[in-house]
Amino acid sequence: MEWNENITGLQHIGIPTNDMDKTVDFYQKIGFEIAHEAMDGEVRVVFLKLKDLVLETYENKAAALCDGAVDHIALNVMNIEEAYKFITGLGIKILTEITFLPFWDNGVKFFIAQGPNLERLEFAQYIK
Repeated sequence: MEWNENITGLQHIGIPTNDMDKTVDFYQKIGFEIAHEAMDGEVRVVFLKLKDLVLETYENKAAALCDGAVDHIALNVMNIEEAYKFITGLGIKILTEITFLPFWDNGVKFFIAQGPNLERLEFAQYIK
């Protein structure tokens, strides 16, 4: 399998917020629906969906609230271990090891790499 066949598309865009209710209200007004809600420790996380576009908003009380507020771009992969091996093999800086979170039905595994402009690129696999 070619490496790019492991990536199946954009999984979500992560946006930090200091006011989850205000954020959810805003995106619902423009057509998004709540697809999933969870807690990650003390952090409230809400996934909002509009057709194929998913936003992950998380209330961390530390959002910069300025242009460039997107925290990360997540790519959906079929095999997280293969993705990790490929990215590390390229010498790309890894910010987090493969991590599990109990989001969605069976959880998600992900890791975060750093792009050339210091952007955070998350590779994520839904657990089936």
